[in-house]
Amino acid sequence: MRKKSKHKNISILFFISAIFLFSLFILFKQNILLPGKTKFDTMCILPSYIPGNNDIIKHTGYTLKYAESYEQPEWVAYKLTYEMTKGTCKRIDNFRPDPMVKTGSAEPSDYKSSGYDRGHLAPAGDMKWSDKAMSESFYMSNISPQKPGFNRGIWEKLEEQVRQWAKDNREIYVVTGPILSKHLLTIGKNKVAVPSYFYKVILDFKEPEIKGIGFVLPNQSSINPLATYAITIDSVETLTGIDFFPAIPDTLENIIESSLQRNKWGF
Repeated sequence: MRKKSKHKNISILFFISAIFLFSLFILFKQNILLPGKTKFDTMCILPSYIPGNNDIIKHTGYTLKYAESYEQPEWVAYKLTYEMTKGTCKRIDNFRPDPMVKTGSAEPSDYKSSGYDRGHLAPAGDMKWSDKAMSESFYMSNISPQKPGFNRGIWEKLEEQVRQWAKDNREIYVVTGPILSKHLLTIGKNKVAVPSYFYKVILDFKEPEIKGIGFVLPNQSSINPLATYAITIDSVETLTGIDFFPAIPDTLENIIESSLQRNKWGF
């Protein structure tokens, strides 16, 4: 009887251990998305160069870190899958302040007669999988001033390419935002800063080919190929001061973020 009981106890311990390890795996997969946090902690954000009150806000389709000093996000992060790209929800323009920004976000009126578009960071085109996600993409916390030729040109082209990569790779992680610095031009009564550059980093964390790529584009019209603006994620981190995927084990993170293999992305 003792022998049988001992075997039973071992089986229970094995089962508990398996559940624990599986839970850690799920947490890891969920948390690699958010920039600047410690492993397994979605709300612990590393300090950045941006002063003031910065909030982490989670919406249905994306998470952002709001930079109050600039009245726009420091970064916007989300997962995009092949299934999400097949969504059919219609775009309904409904730009409005974000009620979750405690200090108050920018307002649509800040952009009136400014000469700048209300440029999406998490694009509406990536949120067609949910009416709520689509609607929330029009919160002003997801918007940054972009020159019309940029927003409707090379930036839109990059957004389309990212959707194609989601289809090709089945699942990708995207982090995007403005490069913020002191003494930028501002618009509107809320003094929304006008970035000179925007970035986007993409991570494919699924086998068989784990890879990453970054982009930095000037806020202006361009006829150059997208590959012209492709750089390593490490380079984007240097420019922004943001640690994008800190929950990835350091050895793997260093390999992904320091290499630029354009041929793997199928330009």
